[in-house]
Amino acid sequence: MAAAGNLARWNVAIMHEEAGKPRKATALQAAKAVFWAFFGVRKGKDHDTDMVSITPLQAIIAGLIGAALFVLSLILLVRIVTS
Repeated sequence: MAAAGNLARWNVAIMHEEAGKPRKATALQAAKAVFWAFFGVRKGKDHDTDMVSITPLQAIIAGLIGAALFVLSLILLVRIVTS
């Protein structure tokens, strides 16, 4: 099963390399990938595409923003419930 996943990643990477330089993901694509990563659900095909297009810097920035929004929403929820 893992071999099939690795093969799919290589195929996606090869397709992008043949078309030229891999396209850089947009901010919305990076945010979507981070949201699904926080949620813990991700399609294999989408994951493979994100591995090629999302840069580590994009993932780190989107992750920090997502974590900050999550913490702020929890704080807001606790303040609403306890007031």
